[in-house]
Amino acid sequence: MKFQSLSLTFIFLYTFLMPAITHADEGMWIPLLLEKYNEEEMRDMGMKLSAEDIYSINHTSLKDGIVIFGGGCTAELVSDQGLLLTNHHCGYGQIQRHSSLENDYLTDGFWAMDRSEELQNPGLSVTFLISMQDVTGKVLQDVGSNMTEKIRDSIIDSRIEEIVNSITDTSEFLSARVKPFYHGNQYLLFINKVYKDVRLVGAPPSNIGKFGGDTDNWMWPRHTGDFSLFRVYADSNNNPVEYSPDNIPYKPKYYFPISLKGYEPDDFTLVFGYPGSTQQYIPSDAVELLTRVKNPVRIKLRGLKLDVMKRYMEQDDLIRLQYAAKVARVANGWKKWIGENKGIQRLNTIERKKEKEKNFQQWADADPERRKKYGGILAEFSEVYDQLEPLELSRTYLIEGGLGVELLRYAGSFRELVDVSNNDPEKEQVEELTDKFIKRAKNHFKNYQVEIDKEIFVKMIREYYQEIPEEDQPEIFETLRKKYDGNVQEYANDIYDKSFMTSEEDVVDFLDKYKARKYKKIKKDPAFELVTGLYDKYYNDIQPQISDLDAQKDSLQRIYMRAQMTFEPERRFYPDANFTLRVAYGNIGDYYPRDAVRYDYYTTLQGIMEKEDPEVYDYVVEEKLKELYREKDFGRYVDKDGTLHVCFIADNHTSGGNSGSPVINAEGELIGINFDRCWEGTMSDIVFDPDRCRNISLDIRYCLFIIDKFAGATHLVEEMDLVTE
Repeated sequence: MKFQSLSLTFIFLYTFLMPAITHADEGMWIPLLLEKYNEEEMRDMGMKLSAEDIYSINHTSLKDGIVIFGGGCTAELVSDQGLLLTNHHCGYGQIQRHSSLENDYLTDGFWAMDRSEELQNPGLSVTFLISMQDVTGKVLQDVGSNMTEKIRDSIIDSRIEEIVNSITDTSEFLSARVKPFYHGNQYLLFINKVYKDVRLVGAPPSNIGKFGGDTDNWMWPRHTGDFSLFRVYADSNNNPVEYSPDNIPYKPKYYFPISLKGYEPDDFTLVFGYPGSTQQYIPSDAVELLTRVKNPVRIKLRGLKLDVMKRYMEQDDLIRLQYAAKVARVANGWKKWIGENKGIQRLNTIERKKEKEKNFQQWADADPERRKKYGGILAEFSEVYDQLEPLELSRTYLIEGGLGVELLRYAGSFRELVDVSNNDPEKEQVEELTDKFIKRAKNHFKNYQVEIDKEIFVKMIREYYQEIPEEDQPEIFETLRKKYDGNVQEYANDIYDKSFMTSEEDVVDFLDKYKARKYKKIKKDPAFELVTGLYDKYYNDIQPQISDLDAQKDSLQRIYMRAQMTFEPERRFYPDANFTLRVAYGNIGDYYPRDAVRYDYYTTLQGIMEKEDPEVYDYVVEEKLKELYREKDFGRYVDKDGTLHVCFIADNHTSGGNSGSPVINAEGELIGINFDRCWEGTMSDIVFDPDRCRNISLDIRYCLFIIDKFAGATHLVEEMDLVTE
């Protein structure tokens, strides 16, 4: 198959956007265009690679050593035997699924001392980018300027489907996706190859891989050994294949050499990965909706949920294991949104956007043609966001509150069984589906405690019931209002006492005896009734209205994007992140997050010892680690200053999805693994502040020290190419 480079249309747009440089550390850049637009600047900052070294279609390049890990992280190859490095928190779900009280890999860590001990992970895959191609002309070829948004979207969806099918039909090993750039002004096709046999090779104990826990999450200084190791397997032809014990390690086109040389202030760094989502070009109305409506509700509800789960986890080791991943997921967003709101407020982002919009409006009104194109766009935005506000409030309470209850989410999964049974299926079809639900029940109840969920139910439903006006509440809340006089505790008692979905034994017993006609018992289950009422409210009322307004908003944003480009010809516009491969470059340096506060650019093992608190789980230090510290047994991983560095910071522009991304020095050698941002800079998805936005990375030498000296898995280090000079 032959892939062509970007079309002249896209290159013209990109050229138009690039005449001036803003902050060298801001931006998530398309790797295909580095040579034309970023290479010179990167070299001025210290880079010694060429753009072709970083991304090439025709030759091996750094991009061939980078993968999408699972559904939302990045990973990099570090050996010629398919060995992958990513974050501990990216591999956390797999580590937890393999853990039990007998084999507590979360607490004790896991290390495969030979290939036979590596653990299979059904459902886990890694995705390699083969190439990217501009398909804007194909996607938009039948789109007219006077079309309704609905017709426009229909044509675009149809064209994208045709393009994707034309790729995926050619090989079982290829997948494809078409992604919009600049809010639908451009479209790129990404050709991928997906490998599905990915095995767990190693993970440090959580007291290393998650040291500092939720307290240190999003914070600097950081002392977290946030890494895990996996291995990609292939068939005898190096092609993707489902798991088989006969599979062999994948032979990569490229894997990263690892530097033991360390780094200094102002050293060039490059983060190469898959940032998830940013919104740099939205209007002030959108920022207000996020920071004054959605985020406060999400912060409040998740805070209540965390209080409950953490209290139980502190009292019971089994619950700590069961709820570790759940707490991590809930807390990650909770803390990020707190920092995001604070950062947006500190930078006066809304006021600054309004001032810019005022100037934009004056510019648009100053020319008849511009006034016709853009004169009413800000007023239309305001009207749309005014209508969205109560709907987004209701949706946030429904999703974070109502569907934030595990019992209700689990009960909702039974809708599939009800729908199939209602259509008079064959006996074999019912048996196949009930077998699937029995397996699902075992997975669900393995990490479920009914008393915790019930307490969360009371808190979530009470907030939802009290804070949303009665006319905007789900109809099912009439039961709470009339039968229980608004007493949520009594409502919860009845639901959890009467639902068969709170017990694995009851669920399995029901499914073992299930016949299609029994779906009526599911429909009468009180948990199922409640979640059905929530879904009815969402799909019949909230979502249709939001979808209509989103279509208007997206249309306006597409026009506004082009308008901003015209309005600010000296500004450099990089495309918002959309989980496609991007390059972010910057420099290592100290950090000044607040008045009179200064942080060094790196942390050391000494800092771990200083943070130790045996009474707090997140700050327990492994005895073996303390022994290595006391003996200063750092081996070849010691820095030239005599200390063992743990983490470092730089000013690369990163986002969610960059977790696990390789951090590369000027020579293209791996010096770290990106895993977080500084809390004071979490607003960087919306507005980037070069003084406060920092990415946090694990020093690769600490990673190797843990593998080698702490775990004794020296054979893994021996697979890697280490650079000392």
